[in-house]
Amino acid sequence: MGSCWAKEVDYHDQDQDHHEAELASGNVHLITTMENWEVMLSEANKDGKIVLANFSAPWCNPCRSIAPTYIEMADKYPSFLFLTVDVDELTELSTSWGISATPTFFFLKEQKTIDKLVGANKDELHKKLAAVTTRHDNSQAKSQ
Repeated sequence: MGSCWAKEVDYHDQDQDHHEAELASGNVHLITTMENWEVMLSEANKDGKIVLANFSAPWCNPCRSIAPTYIEMADKYPSFLFLTVDVDELTELSTSWGISATPTFFFLKEQKTIDKLVGANKDELHKKLAAVTTRHDNSQAKSQ
């Protein structure tokens, strides 16, 4: 498992699109504005989806190493909304969520935290996603 605690390399002088593509593709939405964050949370709330928000950075090696797993999970769990928040682009949002290491994953339901994982631990992320899925499916069944 790994976490980045401080910025190692400044990629802003390089090809930013290349680095963003490593963190988000397919069913993973890259969040770089507050407006986009609010819209995505609102849509997830309206659709009854759980949000899995990955606070990440393109210069963080653990973030980049877990990105393919995160993208695969997004394809496997279409009932979730997978977001990647660029902590450099949204420092105010990252600060308000208490992000001190990347990657940090938040599971959100109705815009409230239901679980959290700090670090690039693929096994633990899979376990938490499975547990949240089971809880969500059970609560959906009870409400019907």
